[in-house]
Amino acid sequence: MKFGPVPIDQAEGAVLAHATTAGDRRFRKAHRLSAEDVSALKAAGIAEIVAAVLAADDLSEDAAAEKIAAGMRHRNIEAKPAATGRVNLHAGAAGVFTVDATMIDAINAVDPTITIATLAQHAPVEQGQMVATVKIIPFAVASALVDEVVKICAGGEIFAVNAYRPVRIGVIQTVLPGVKASVLDKTLRVTEARLARSGARLTTERRTPHEIAPVAEAAAALARDNDMVVIFGASAMSDFSDVVPAAIERAGGTVVRAGMPVDPGNLLVLGTLDGKRVIGAPGCARSPKENGFDWVLDRLIAGLDVTAKDIAGMGVGGLLMEIPTRPQPREPLPARAGLKVEIVLLAAGRSSRMGGPNKLLALFDGKPLVRRAAERALGSKASSTVVVTGHQRERVHQALSGLDVTFADNPDFADGLSSSLKTGIARVGADAAGAMIVLGDMPGISAADLDRLIEVFRKAGGRSVVRAAHDGRRGNPVLLPRALFPAIAHLEGDTGARHLVEAEGLDVIDVEIGDGASIDVDTREALEGAGGVLQD
Repeated sequence: MKFGPVPIDQAEGAVLAHATTAGDRRFRKAHRLSAEDVSALKAAGIAEIVAAVLAADDLSEDAAAEKIAAGMRHRNIEAKPAATGRVNLHAGAAGVFTVDATMIDAINAVDPTITIATLAQHAPVEQGQMVATVKIIPFAVASALVDEVVKICAGGEIFAVNAYRPVRIGVIQTVLPGVKASVLDKTLRVTEARLARSGARLTTERRTPHEIAPVAEAAAALARDNDMVVIFGASAMSDFSDVVPAAIERAGGTVVRAGMPVDPGNLLVLGTLDGKRVIGAPGCARSPKENGFDWVLDRLIAGLDVTAKDIAGMGVGGLLMEIPTRPQPREPLPARAGLKVEIVLLAAGRSSRMGGPNKLLALFDGKPLVRRAAERALGSKASSTVVVTGHQRERVHQALSGLDVTFADNPDFADGLSSSLKTGIARVGADAAGAMIVLGDMPGISAADLDRLIEVFRKAGGRSVVRAAHDGRRGNPVLLPRALFPAIAHLEGDTGARHLVEAEGLDVIDVEIGDGASIDVDTREALEGAGGVLQD
């Protein structure tokens, strides 16, 4: 492949490096020029373009990505159609992701033009979540390189989603004088919620004295009727001969590992009893926050083995976020109330599903939807608001007249969501710790909702992704830390930051704000149902 300036007379079949306008026609980046296209460009007075010219043995970026994805062996994973040289692969079921790191490394070592990125080993995933992406960097790549990658892919299963199973779990909670029943009740509710994400089921609970014999008796009984037993001790394990590990052995079981290099989660106990797994839960498992208990529990429910060696290898990455209720945090977190957050309001879309009218100009209580969104952004604790415009930018500007917003016009809005996201992030101030991405078509989002997200972001030290949620489902807006900004600059096509959030491994905090997080107005019916009136 040759890349660079190409005389227009030699441009037929070339791939455009940049979006180009010829009269009333607009050619997108990566468009392959036909003879008719070349004539239109010449008629517009364009004598030269910057383009890629493919050699006879080259594969286009999409064809190369598709061939590599087709050559992969995987389970419970679906490959999406190629676009802009990328094939995204999504989970076909909820479960735990596993990946052959050696194969991934070998593919990425073939040539910098071919890349593959995946989630982390043993990452929990939801059905439909992106788990990997194949990306071809240039507009074309030598077919010999693609063949080399396909040969590596033929070596075995490259990755998989190990689907959760409908596991039955019995729970034991030990009791000491002074332990409140409300604490035990809450632990039960938290455990049921934790199991709900995997489809596992808590079948039985027993409360016993915090003594070896009654715990052993309860464990043996629950192991007969369940697939797994979880023991919550009233007192944390302080020795490898303490109540929980000793009770597993008294019942005839084996302690696989006591203690793990994950914090929170150090005091976990893992054992077997009658062929069933027994987990002595650390105290942090009473909290819904992620901890070492989740790492072991999820893998076991997904049918993966967890050995003493596996647990010993969890130390790298095992330093998790602090649980605020712990009596003695490792280090006090500095106050971060002054962290600056800016809002990026996306208002460049074409409202294609409306069949013509611009939904952002629809009236809600006599006010354009985009103005309503901007006013709520300005009424929040965000330091400033950037509005990204594109389609009908003059009308959107007019609808926002008089408001103290910064406009960022996106001439490439037709190329997809990523172009608007990049345009907005590029205008965020250098002193901002994060940017909240607000969609212009969500009428149910209030200034108070935005403030709740900002508050959580600041409490997390500005290092976490903070995402609005409704009934446990992720929604919008999303507040992105500055650490993600460089990756956003490389997004392409009609994709947002979701796969970056998943791929970068940053902590994600979901904040329940109600149905406003999930109500958008993509269709005429949805808009009118939300109280809007379309304008011509």
